[in-house]
Amino acid sequence: MLNYVTYLHQESDSWVTFVHGAGGSSSIWYKQLREFKKHFNILLLDLRGHGDSKPSLKDAFDDKYTFDYITEDILEVLDYLKIQKSHFIGISLGTVLIRNLAEKHPDRVESMVLGGAIIRLDMRFRILMGFGGLFKSLVPYIWLYKLFTFAIMPDGNHKESRLLFVREAKRMYQKEFVRWYKMGSQINRLLRFFRAGDVDIPTLYVMGGEDYLFLPSVKKMVQKQSQSSLLTIEHCGHVVNVEQPQLFNRFVIDFVSDVDRGY
Repeated sequence: MLNYVTYLHQESDSWVTFVHGAGGSSSIWYKQLREFKKHFNILLLDLRGHGDSKPSLKDAFDDKYTFDYITEDILEVLDYLKIQKSHFIGISLGTVLIRNLAEKHPDRVESMVLGGAIIRLDMRFRILMGFGGLFKSLVPYIWLYKLFTFAIMPDGNHKESRLLFVREAKRMYQKEFVRWYKMGSQINRLLRFFRAGDVDIPTLYVMGGEDYLFLPSVKKMVQKQSQSSLLTIEHCGHVVNVEQPQLFNRFVIDFVSDVDRGY
């Protein structure tokens, strides 16, 4: 089972589950924890092969991960803790896993907050993925990871986010990175499926105004979805919860609370 930590609220029955992105860990939510604990029960988890969720012996013989496979890891923790329903907050690739969970098990998702959401991969990112695919087994993975983080978060004010994700990614194993990279080849088909439909779940997209690769497609997506809204935080890049934590915390806590109240 994934490594996880819970924080229980004395009065609230609501759960908020945080899902980090590829290469990160539950530690990326350190600027959210104190404020969210005041309002909700909290579940922090490390995705497979990240943080303290080290690969199992079975994983050593399993070279292929799928998004469904990783999504079921999250569901396993919810079942173990007897959490029937939760609000989900994700960043970057974590938003893809949350959306997949909403497709497969909509009865378990109270609402979705998708920060730095990935809806479509533009041509620049696909070229970068192709380049990485040629060299992923030949060079230290952290070189490729640094290249990707710089492409996604290029500006000076994105530096804190870049360094945080690179620091956490260094805890991964080379073989584990390759598994996750191969899983990335499935993402276009999955994203096309998401764009073609809608889920009847309250959804808040939180995007940085400087999230150059992903913001344009999210703007188009929100116009098509009945229960979605978009918060754009200016002078902010991809990892909105790290770069602008006060704004992120205030708006997201208000959104989750409104969903709980039925607004």
